[in-house]
Amino acid sequence: MKNLFDAVQAGDLALANRIVMAPLTRNRAPGAQPNALMVEYYRQRAGAGLIITEATAISHQGQGYADVPGLWSSDQVAGWRRVTDAVHAAGGRIVPQLWHVGRISHPALQPDGQAPVAPSALQAQSRSYLIERDASGQVVSAGFEPTAMPRALDISELPGIVSDYVRAARNAIDAGFDGIEIHAANGYLLDQFLRSGSNQRTDAYGGSIENRARLLIEVMQAVTQAIGAGRVGVRLSPVSPANDAMDADPQPLFNHVMTALAPLGLAYIHVVEGATAGPRDHSQGETPFDWAALQQAYRSAGGQGAWMVNNGYTRELADEALAGRLSGAQADLVAFGRPYIANPDLAERLRTGAPLNPLDADTLYGGGAKGYTDYPALDSAPAA
Repeated sequence: MKNLFDAVQAGDLALANRIVMAPLTRNRAPGAQPNALMVEYYRQRAGAGLIITEATAISHQGQGYADVPGLWSSDQVAGWRRVTDAVHAAGGRIVPQLWHVGRISHPALQPDGQAPVAPSALQAQSRSYLIERDASGQVVSAGFEPTAMPRALDISELPGIVSDYVRAARNAIDAGFDGIEIHAANGYLLDQFLRSGSNQRTDAYGGSIENRARLLIEVMQAVTQAIGAGRVGVRLSPVSPANDAMDADPQPLFNHVMTALAPLGLAYIHVVEGATAGPRDHSQGETPFDWAALQQAYRSAGGQGAWMVNNGYTRELADEALAGRLSGAQADLVAFGRPYIANPDLAERLRTGAPLNPLDADTLYGGGAKGYTDYPALDSAPAA
């Protein structure tokens, strides 16, 4: 019987427990640069078996929200090194989630004010987070704006996208991370290529399932060759409608993705069950998605990576998932998202059954220490 608090091995990642801090965008990295506030934020949460950082852009073009960090420059590598050193000193393990947002962006965030890029020139019904500053750097306004009409990537540009992922993966290792996670979920670039609703290409990267999955598989092959497969995970969200992500028939698509990923020897597969930050039982179309069949497709093709589940988990649901009684797929790791915002010591609270701090929803995006590093841990909370 798997226990949430047992040590576990995920590829090359030796984890102290099965609790994962899920990636959480917080928009506190002006200039895409990791900073001292982030050092403290992640250090506080090192009790997780694994921390997956907020989504981190692989290039300037990959940005879709203001003040998210990057991993394409030497300065960013140095900034992240301070984060990883602090997490390791506190006994934790940490990987960055590597991100290209594709069409979920705005010219204000793009190099030279250019249009965002996508598989096809189809505008998403979604939003980007923009921050306007004055000449002194003070915030004038901040908020969500509609995403812009993208341009379709030329096939000649796709090797450069793959190379950007490889550069970011190598930078992550140079920055002291224990591995990486490729973000192929939630309607961002790699997910846009996967789905029929956002990919209307007629070349080798569009049309059939095999073609739509091609860019993801090329990225995964390239990064595993660059840093070692045992340090690489991938996040997928087969039925989430996040960021206008739709596919006519997700089951065969994602079963194919599983069989293609299985031979790579990945550390883990990270699956968002249902709608991201929404109903766990959400399915696109009339046929419910079969999570057990998804896992079986991976295992039958030889996939040995740990199976990480995510979406609205509590301690009780986590125990059910580890026992294989929740969706039919048996989890090895359980990722917790929003509970980690207000509870830096969430792992200990789950272990002891302690109450959770309330979440300050007004401080989720942007700002400073308030609602970021000032949530109390159990040993610092006032007596009841």
